[in-house]
Amino acid sequence: MLITNHVLAGAALGLLVDHPGTALAVGLASHFALDAVPHFGVPREHLMRVAVPDGLVGLATIAVIARHTPAHRRLPVLAGILGSCLPDLDKPGRQFFDRSPFPDWFDRFHGGIQHESARRLPLEVGAGLALGVLLRRSLQRADGPLPRVFTWPTGSS
Repeated sequence: MLITNHVLAGAALGLLVDHPGTALAVGLASHFALDAVPHFGVPREHLMRVAVPDGLVGLATIAVIARHTPAHRRLPVLAGILGSCLPDLDKPGRQFFDRSPFPDWFDRFHGGIQHESARRLPLEVGAGLALGVLLRRSLQRADGPLPRVFTWPTGSS
């Protein structure tokens, strides 16, 4: 899955929670859920041709999201993005250091759920557009109270 799509999904989920730790966990779970769906991918020898533009678009997307997210929701949104992108640190780790930063069991699990094909780029772009529309609409409503799917116990009754 393109990292930009993970960014968009993590941000949308981060809007639904009120605690950065919960947003991080939900974002992490979303990464594996999205990777389990058949998606676009290329062999390692072609990775940089896709990863560099996608990474730059992903970083620009994070900047735009951070700029347009109300301050009181920014930390959970950024935590959701972090969680949703974190497992893909294996790719630059292997590319630049010939090893993943994660334990072998983690990489086996992460690799085992991937169902990638270079022919799925149109599907991937469509998913990104749909996630972008969803996030834009959610951000437009983010100033007011948003129904919270995941809440953190506050200790007060």
